[in-house]
Amino acid sequence: MPNYILSINNKDYSFTADASTPLLWVLRDHLGLNGTKYGCGKGLCGACTVHLNGKAVRSCSLPVSAIGSSTKITTIEGIGASKLHPLQEAWIKEQVPQCGYCQSGQIMSAVALLNRDSSPNERAIETAMAGNICRCGTYPRIKRAIQATISQINKK
Repeated sequence: MPNYILSINNKDYSFTADASTPLLWVLRDHLGLNGTKYGCGKGLCGACTVHLNGKAVRSCSLPVSAIGSSTKITTIEGIGASKLHPLQEAWIKEQVPQCGYCQSGQIMSAVALLNRDSSPNERAIETAMAGNICRCGTYPRIKRAIQATISQINKK
């Protein structure tokens, strides 16, 4: 099995894994980063969302061998690691989670959106978040939290 070195949350991790192992299982089983969740295993629900060089991707369907050594990976553990991200603060204020299972993927998708567009309109928010399923139906609270974050970001 090949040895890999990946930059995850600004820290280098070295591990051995089969080339076809999805990034999700490397994060969870090899590295103990359990914030990224398994949902469908087909990249359809968004629970496994992480960032590769700032872009939201589904880690359950991405083989570790497809990730370059210079790629910067960010997981939910890397968002607000030293101080809560404004989106996380809004998430708490708006009481977004119900069961909470999808929340790490939801936050990762929303942060990626806000990183590329600090003032997305309602349609852009809906488009960016469309691939994230919430079985509890907290979509209105998710949207309110994103919109509150936009207001906060644009005050600065």
